[in-house]
Amino acid sequence: MATKRALITGVTGQDGTYLSELLLEKGYEVHGVKRRSSSFNTGRVDHLYADPHQQGVRFHMHYGDLTDPTNLIRLVQQVQPDEIYNLGAQSHVQVSFETPEYTGNVDALGTLRLLEAIRILGMADRVRFYQASTSELYGNAPAPQSETTPFQPRSPYAAAKLYSYWITVNYREAYGIHASNGILFNHESPIRGETFVTRKITRAVAAIDAGLQDRLYLGNLDSRRDWGHARDYVRGMWQILQQDTPEDYVLATGETHSVREFVELAFARIGREIEWHGTGVEEQGRCRETGKVLIEVSAKYFRPAEVDLLLGDPTKAQDEMGWRHETTFPQLVSEMVDADRAALNGNNETRRNHDRNANETGREEGLGGRSPWHGRSSAVASPS
Repeated sequence: MATKRALITGVTGQDGTYLSELLLEKGYEVHGVKRRSSSFNTGRVDHLYADPHQQGVRFHMHYGDLTDPTNLIRLVQQVQPDEIYNLGAQSHVQVSFETPEYTGNVDALGTLRLLEAIRILGMADRVRFYQASTSELYGNAPAPQSETTPFQPRSPYAAAKLYSYWITVNYREAYGIHASNGILFNHESPIRGETFVTRKITRAVAAIDAGLQDRLYLGNLDSRRDWGHARDYVRGMWQILQQDTPEDYVLATGETHSVREFVELAFARIGREIEWHGTGVEEQGRCRETGKVLIEVSAKYFRPAEVDLLLGDPTKAQDEMGWRHETTFPQLVSEMVDADRAALNGNNETRRNHDRNANETGREEGLGGRSPWHGRSSAVASPS
């Protein structure tokens, strides 16, 4: 049997990394698309990279951008993939309010450009296309949310993804492309981007445990999300493209937890029980044993339009594909905290420089000075 070939946009992200690992384990040849940058942005996939001059290399990287249609056409023509996974996006909800036009260009029109590349190159009958959709499409629609729940997007990110969802459906129906949407609810991991609230929490817990950070500032503690592990969800992506008939599927755990619960579990991992005092922006989370304030609420991190509850119904994926999540919520939180503690404890240079940098203006909120994770992205407290 000939080796299957996959093209992945957003390969350097969390999902792109886990999906690449999965496909390589299954014998695929994987081609990833990365944006050109003057700084290194391949840290998550460096362990997969091999010198292309060697024999039998099955992981390849290509420069590309979802805003560049001619580049995408060239890449699809050059790679000749059997499967395309469009994971690339400006995927931070809070940031989409600040960069709405860019978000629309990448997240909405980027999908159209890939589908057009398939159509223009006459590959509609031999390429399978996966579109990374999102639970943010539902907004404040009644829970639980399934494939038949009406969409109510409440952010530029969700609105862009709404176009992306429907253009995928349209090209499936108009041109016969095996194109499917995976409506994935929140999925996290130790390699989740540092600007997402789950990693903000686990990184802060690790820094507080190491004595490098005083407290953590968050937005809406009562936002509830259906959180799973990205490792389980990329398996679902692959399963979606193995179906004989292209369809759209919700991937979710079927349970929901608040940001507050995530915080409590994360701190419990380092042996600290959190007690809550006050309400609204005056609310604080204190260490039960010492009374020290560890969490504060900042209105700075409230969204212009909040999504209060996301809870997915994965029944269709379970019944038709046999997909189920395997990692529990407590296991997910523990894995993330442990990984961030290990990373921070191994960063001796950070420890040596911390006192010197303590009085400098930090990029990371919630610190007396510069972040103990200096050099990485600052965190925005949005439950994306």
